[in-house]
Amino acid sequence: MLGRAKPKGISLHIGLNRVDPIHYAGWKGELVACENDARDMETIAGSQGFVAQSLLTKAATSTALLSIIETAAKELFEDDFFLLTYSGHGGQINDAGNNEADGLDETWVLFDRQLVDDELYAAWSMFRSSVRVLVLSDSCHSGTMTKAVFLDPTPHVTRLEARVRASTGANLRPKFLPPDVQAKIYKERAVLYDDIRRRTPRREKVNLECSVILVAACQDNQVAMDGMKNGLFTEALLRAWDKGRFAGGYHHFRNEIADLMPPTQSPKYTIVGHRERAFEHQRPFSIIVPRAAAAA
Repeated sequence: MLGRAKPKGISLHIGLNRVDPIHYAGWKGELVACENDARDMETIAGSQGFVAQSLLTKAATSTALLSIIETAAKELFEDDFFLLTYSGHGGQINDAGNNEADGLDETWVLFDRQLVDDELYAAWSMFRSSVRVLVLSDSCHSGTMTKAVFLDPTPHVTRLEARVRASTGANLRPKFLPPDVQAKIYKERAVLYDDIRRRTPRREKVNLECSVILVAACQDNQVAMDGMKNGLFTEALLRAWDKGRFAGGYHHFRNEIADLMPPTQSPKYTIVGHRERAFEHQRPFSIIVPRAAAAA
């Protein structure tokens, strides 16, 4: 945009060490390191010039998250940057709108309710063209094999947990909503979630003009793990970032993080919306517009 001195960065960092058992059928979803993850990511964002804030546990509600995203979308223009980080459980619910090939929607397990993946996808449509968006999700994430794990819960999850614990330590906890609890929640809250999906546009009807880079904590057939100080993914990210010494692009950053993690958990790199190569090759968390983009 003409007349602007420099691009602007806004960031939001979400960390939930537990959820509201009233909504989640008595399940508290207790974790240890997610609030630390959010605080550490807020520190990085602040050091890079972002206007940063966190939503921790009770404050991490669906209303608060969506409201902040909407406000950021109104404030950000061409070449601006929105950073969103999440640390908590991942979940899945039956797809009432038949949007998913396997009949499941993925969710972030927020304090008051689950945020359905299509809600987040639709939110990106509020951002103007050439706004850069980076999402870092330290939770179990989407994928066909992960979905199969949730469809057939106990045996597969047990084997995955056993492999992860064997290579990373017994004190780690899986960051997903247990399938039996998920089924109970949906039974009790079907009207709520079905209404959310009906009101949320189908992905093929959503026009995304911004560029979104998503780095998730694990691959389709893996489980993201919580640790004692940080989640396994966030701990590796902090080491790879090395207090700002890392100088490569985002895909290189993902690879550096993966090299610091056990083979049982490897981050997943995805592009959503308009692909901007200059964005992908810039230094992580840099609000400064890459030279290639500035010259275009």
